[in-house]
Amino acid sequence: MAARVTLQDIADELGVSRNTVSKAINNTGLLAEGTREKVIRKAIEMGYKQFSYLNAVVEQPQSSLPVKGTAGEIALLTMGFTGNTSYLSVMLDQFQRQFARMGYRFTMHRVSGTDEETLRLPATLDREKVSGIICIEMLDREYCAMLCSLDLPVLFVDAPAAGLDGPLAADLICPDNESGIFGLVSEMVRRGKQRIGFIGEYRHCQSFFERYMAYRNAMYLLGMPCREEYCIIGNKEGVKKPGAEEYQEYLSESFARIGTLPEVFICANDYVAFDVMRVFKRMGIAVPKDVWLCGFDDTMESQIMTPSLTSVHIHSHVMGDCAAYLLSSRIKEPSLQIRRIHTQTSACYRETTGEVQKLTVREQRIPFAISMEGSNSDTIRAIDDVKHGRNLSRSFSSIEELMEDLNAED
Repeated sequence: MAARVTLQDIADELGVSRNTVSKAINNTGLLAEGTREKVIRKAIEMGYKQFSYLNAVVEQPQSSLPVKGTAGEIALLTMGFTGNTSYLSVMLDQFQRQFARMGYRFTMHRVSGTDEETLRLPATLDREKVSGIICIEMLDREYCAMLCSLDLPVLFVDAPAAGLDGPLAADLICPDNESGIFGLVSEMVRRGKQRIGFIGEYRHCQSFFERYMAYRNAMYLLGMPCREEYCIIGNKEGVKKPGAEEYQEYLSESFARIGTLPEVFICANDYVAFDVMRVFKRMGIAVPKDVWLCGFDDTMESQIMTPSLTSVHIHSHVMGDCAAYLLSSRIKEPSLQIRRIHTQTSACYRETTGEVQKLTVREQRIPFAISMEGSNSDTIRAIDDVKHGRNLSRSFSSIEELMEDLNAED
C-alpha cells in the first residue's frame, strides 16, 4: 500500500512551508492565488485526499457553485480615474477576481463634484443591492464620513489624511509608507547625502501624510538636519483644486526661494517626481547631476523614462488579496473592530539616484523578451528604442535569455 501523502510531503515538493500548504488546501487565510493554485495542483498530482476544500470543488455539481452576482454587489466608488495609477489597476484586478469567485458582482461608480458637495450617492448605485463598498481616490473627509454612516461594510484604499482629526470608522488598507520612506532616507544617508528634502502636499491623503512623517522621523533618528525650506509640502494658494500647471508653478516659486538645493529630494509619489523633473528641466537643473530624486509607487513610467526614476514598489497582488479579505470578512462579520493594514513595499534604485544601469530586470516589468544570439550592445539599443518609442531593433523570445544577454560582456 502506498504511503499516505501528508501536508509536509506537499510542502517539501514545492519548497514552501507546511502552513502555506494548509492555507491553500483548506482555503483559509491570506495567500496569493498563484500559490494556492500551485499547491492544489501538486496535491492532486500526489494523490492527497484528506482535505475538504478540493473535494468540495471537485465533487460539487456545477449548478451548486456560486453564480456571478448571486451573493450581491461590490460597489467601487471613485472620484478619479484609477487607470493612471498602475498599482491600483493591478490591485483592483486581483480584488475583483477574488470577489467574482465568491459569487459577487462588481460595479464601478464615479462620484461627481455635485455628489461630493451635496453628500449624496451616485445615481447609478442601487443601495439595496450593495453588499459592500470599496473606495479609491475618495479623499474628501466629509463625504467619506457620510459613507461610513450608511450601515454598509466600507473599505478605503488610502483615505483622507487623518492627522489630528482621527481615523474614519471603516477599514483601511495602504502600502507600508513608513518602511518605504525609511529605507530611502537611510540609503541616501549611507551614500553620504546629508541635505535631503521632501516634496508633496502632505495633507492630500493618508499615504502622503505617512510618507512625510516617515521622512521627518527618519531624518531625526539618523541625526540629520530637517530644514524647513527643503520641505515643499503645499500647493498653489487661491485655487480650489490645482491641476498640474498650477502645481508646477508652485514648485517653480518654491525652488526659486531656496538658496542652495538639497542633494536629494524624496517625492510623495512618482507623479510628483515627474512634475519636479519638468520644472527642473525648465530651470536648467539636471537630475541626477545637480540633485538626486526619488518617487513612490513604482509606476511603469518611472522605469522607462530618461533618466529612470528611483521609486518604491507596491506589491499590488498582495494588496488586492488583503483588500478582498478585509471587505469579505467585514461583510461576514460586521461587528469586527476597525482594522488598518499596511502591505509590503520595496525600494527600486535607478538612474535618478546615480545608478549606472546594467539593468536589474523584474520579469513582470519587461515588455519584451530576448534571444542569446547577438551582442549585449544590440540589447541595449533595443531597450533604448523602447524608452524613446521607436521600433525594436531586434526581437526576443524569453526573459531568461534577456537576463543572460544583459549580463554578457561585449
